[in-house]
Amino acid sequence: MGQTTSIRGIVQAAVTMTIVGTLTAVSATISDFPVYGGQAVRYAVAAVILLTVVRLRAKPRREKTARWEWPLITLLAATGLAGFNVCIVEGTRYTSPATIGTVVGSVPIVLAIAAPLMAGRRPAPRIVGAAFVVTAGASVANGLGGGSLPGFLLALGALAGEVCFSLLALPLLPRLGAIRVSAYSVTASVPMLLVTGLFVDGGDVLRVPSLSEAAGLAYLSLVVTAGAFLFWYDALGRIGADRAGLFAGLIPVSAVLTTMALGLRTPGTAELTGALLVGLGVVVGLTRSADRPLAVAAPADHDDPAHDEAGDDQHADHEHHHIDGRGVAKDTADQNI
Repeated sequence: MGQTTSIRGIVQAAVTMTIVGTLTAVSATISDFPVYGGQAVRYAVAAVILLTVVRLRAKPRREKTARWEWPLITLLAATGLAGFNVCIVEGTRYTSPATIGTVVGSVPIVLAIAAPLMAGRRPAPRIVGAAFVVTAGASVANGLGGGSLPGFLLALGALAGEVCFSLLALPLLPRLGAIRVSAYSVTASVPMLLVTGLFVDGGDVLRVPSLSEAAGLAYLSLVVTAGAFLFWYDALGRIGADRAGLFAGLIPVSAVLTTMALGLRTPGTAELTGALLVGLGVVVGLTRSADRPLAVAAPADHDDPAHDEAGDDQHADHEHHHIDGRGVAKDTADQNI
């Protein structure tokens, strides 16, 4: 495929991270629901939806999933989904949500460096510099917070999970496509979260949700998981993990805008300053010199909706990606992506 800058990929990455930022309000509606059981339910519902889409769009002569892909899918689910959730939930017991958000907010820097190295090329100085600006903006908007050593270590674990959510998907996307990677990883995470929930909560791991809790879980399943996962993984194949990672800085910005829209509070100077820094970093990172070619493996899954348009988009610029998409329904700052 051609190597150009995909407007579709940019929009999908921005929309995904904006959705993640709205989850602070949703978390409040399910804060009393068993966390691990709730996440297991969320992923189970999303898995049914995504696997149904896979079956409906499957082609008769499609290649079977290779043996090496299943361990990678399992590792992706264990780190980027289940592991991320465990670190976020347990981390809030030892440190502030702001501290976790600040540590996880350094995702753009890690992806800006690691993604090009995985592709066999040197990190672009412009993107790395932009990632630092975005991370600084996210930290300012989030507040640096404070906490104990265990909390900081768990925050680092959440950061690792967030990075794995993107980097481990990159080798899978060219053969499987965004739909299958999303469906298989979500499905694999369900038993992991249930086992964790049984260990932590015992028989209280699941219960019948209230009406508001059911609505919150439905939003997490349909929008944040099934929808955002597809958007994010397709964006990875179109604009690359290094550039897509810059949009992680939109999470705290979106959270600020959501609180404004709901009339909960007025953003302070730090939040507005952070939002401006994030915007500046994203603009700088998406600008590239005409003489710098992009080396991006575009997803080859023509069953994906994103690849039904074989014309314009397939000659559009491709790069890589990071929801986040996973999230945790716990506390105001838990980012249940």
